[in-house]
Amino acid sequence: MFEIKKREILASVSIVAIMLLIGVLIAGKISTYQMDKNEMYNKAVKIETKEMFQYGMDTNVGNAFVYGDLKAVDTVTYPEIGGKYMYVEKIEERYTMHSRTSTDSKGRTTTTYYWTWDEVGEENVKCNEVSFCDITFKAEKIILPTADYIKTIQASSHTRYKYYAVGTKYKGTLFTDLREKTISENSKFYNNLTIEKTLAYLESGIALWVFWLLWIVLIGGIVFGFYCLDNKWLD
Repeated sequence: MFEIKKREILASVSIVAIMLLIGVLIAGKISTYQMDKNEMYNKAVKIETKEMFQYGMDTNVGNAFVYGDLKAVDTVTYPEIGGKYMYVEKIEERYTMHSRTSTDSKGRTTTTYYWTWDEVGEENVKCNEVSFCDITFKAEKIILPTADYIKTIQASSHTRYKYYAVGTKYKGTLFTDLREKTISENSKFYNNLTIEKTLAYLESGIALWVFWLLWIVLIGGIVFGFYCLDNKWLD
């Protein structure tokens, strides 16, 4: 345990005040960025048919929310898991022994040994092409949905492989920039969301809430660390 002195409390109040001021300035920039994004989202064209999607690309319509089906044109897999997927990730884990050393109040040192599965390697395969609204694009054009866990294969007592994959068909909304008869690079696909729900999600301002949560945790950590220091300069 450590003793918290009155002067340390007063100093910590100043630390909190300074950090909150910095936080307000950063939050202001985040809010401005979010407002600019919201304006862009609200001006974006909303498309729900293949014909309008193609017309938008042909006429350089710009930012657009497009609702439709995302499908794999070609598929990939690993022989040991079978099936067909847009993308498969294979993670190698090894059962590894670790040690932890602790010292008790009498200065006696104890070493504890424990085992964990640690990631030691990763590889993946990805399809070459996908279709959206029945129009084919290179797979790299679209940020695919999050890969789901498929299975674990135990290769030995100390080695195993975990597989995560993206299926072959999804329905959702694509936010993209329609120009030069194609979509923009790294267009974001929002799985299982209509255009209206995608717009509501993007305008929710969750980034600001996450920032303040992390910032408050950081302030708490700094103040706690300050109390743990030997602050003789305050005497």
